[in-house]
Amino acid sequence: MQERTIKSALISVYHKEGLSHIIQRLSALGVTIFSTGGTKDYIQGLEVKVEAVESLTDYPSILGGRVKTLHPKVFGGILARREEPEHLTELAMFKIPTIDLVIVDLYPFEATLASTQDEAAIIEKIDIGGISLIRAAAKNYKDVLVVSSQADYNDLFQLLNEKNGFTTLEDRKAFARRAFATTSHYDTAIYNYFLGENEAEELRVSIRNSQVLRYGENPHQKGNVFWRLF
Repeated sequence: MQERTIKSALISVYHKEGLSHIIQRLSALGVTIFSTGGTKDYIQGLEVKVEAVESLTDYPSILGGRVKTLHPKVFGGILARREEPEHLTELAMFKIPTIDLVIVDLYPFEATLASTQDEAAIIEKIDIGGISLIRAAAKNYKDVLVVSSQADYNDLFQLLNEKNGFTTLEDRKAFARRAFATTSHYDTAIYNYFLGENEAEELRVSIRNSQVLRYGENPHQKGNVFWRLF
């Protein structure tokens, strides 16, 4: 079953509604929580102990918040394979804690696109750190549980209640599958924005109904679109 115990979590979200009971439950389970910016302030407001990611990386948030979590001490803790002795040795060498749970959602690109034509505002809602964290945690689902959307908060809370911080490989893989669906949808929306209204319609990607072709095929060659429309 490859059970894992959640001992540490990284939480950095745009949507905080519905998160308080999860944070309280993690605290009750003795989970170490790392967080950033507004999420950290939110957690502190719940009177729950939280460690700033900056205390882990020894770097502040820079470039107006564009760079917060993109650091080896964050991604190393997520991507390290727990059954790989060399990985664990390197974690110890560089004083990197493992991260067992990642709760990250993405900037509201589609909502921003629907509400404004300001290109600068739209571009700023292209998430970099968040989507990287989600992909890293989903890739390492054998060791890490990832929650990539506010829509998954209730399922996580139920899991924490039922299993008291334990997760099975099936649990983690199910959440990873949802995470890759989240990132795929998000990148599709961004691709369609950059494609623009004047480009050929056959190159436009369907967000809901799509089928991925083989990696490496040319999206601009007739008949070889990365995603076929239904």
